[in-house]
Amino acid sequence: MATPPLPLLPGTLDVLVLAAVEPGPRHGYDVAEWIRRRSEETLQVDDGALYTSLHRLEKKGLLSAEWGMSDSNRKAKFYRLTAEGTRRLEEESRSWNRYAAAVFRVLGNRAAGADA
Repeated sequence: MATPPLPLLPGTLDVLVLAAVEPGPRHGYDVAEWIRRRSEETLQVDDGALYTSLHRLEKKGLLSAEWGMSDSNRKAKFYRLTAEGTRRLEEESRSWNRYAAAVFRVLGNRAAGADA
């Protein structure tokens, strides 16, 4: 039986979007698919939330965008990290790693699935 996807924690979508476009330009659908694949189907992004995040990050200067053609030969807006976006992704990644490590310390063996 497949495990259902988990809801995104508040404040995580923007950093996940930045990580998704770090390797190179992606359009919105590809961003959502990258997150889904990288999380091994655990995280799924709602379309409305995704496009709100993309526009917010572009407005903040963390992403730039240009129109192009998708693999399915459709017009799509492709997003890429700006220098400021790269800096923000590095900062946010450090913060999330620190946060996750602290949660794992509190949960102890439970975090690994063992009975504690």
